[in-house]
Amino acid sequence: MTNEELKIKLTELLPEAILEDGEWITANTTPAAFLPFMHQLRNDPSLLMDYLFCLTCIDFKTHLTMVYHLSSTSFRHNMVVKVKLDAAKPEVETVSHIWRTAEFHEREVYELFGVNFLHHPDLRLLILPDGWEGKNPLRKDFEDPINMIKL
Repeated sequence: MTNEELKIKLTELLPEAILEDGEWITANTTPAAFLPFMHQLRNDPSLLMDYLFCLTCIDFKTHLTMVYHLSSTSFRHNMVVKVKLDAAKPEVETVSHIWRTAEFHEREVYELFGVNFLHHPDLRLLILPDGWEGKNPLRKDFEDPINMIKL
């Protein structure tokens, strides 16, 4: 599937998504439309986005953006899905029941950025030691007075 064909299909699935051109098509969606859209990407027979190979977060100070890189191992097309989250209360539905690899990626984003993944089966610290809960060291407002780190 070419990027143009992919854009047409994505517009059919989620007309309100804002699509960006690039090497890979990027679909920007809302937290409310996110989970049904991800189910469609995984299960639609013409897309079959069965491989989530990157899940990360970006802190823009005013908001956080979740970024998901998806690929179809059957059709060899790739895309990116972005979801803008409120910086004061960042939360989005988990996709760990759609792509198992998301379980650990979401735990990492949870501890480093403070994003709450709703209905995640095991949302707890993954890398940082006990006592780091809620400190979110990759947020731009993180301050560490001991090591004098201020972003």
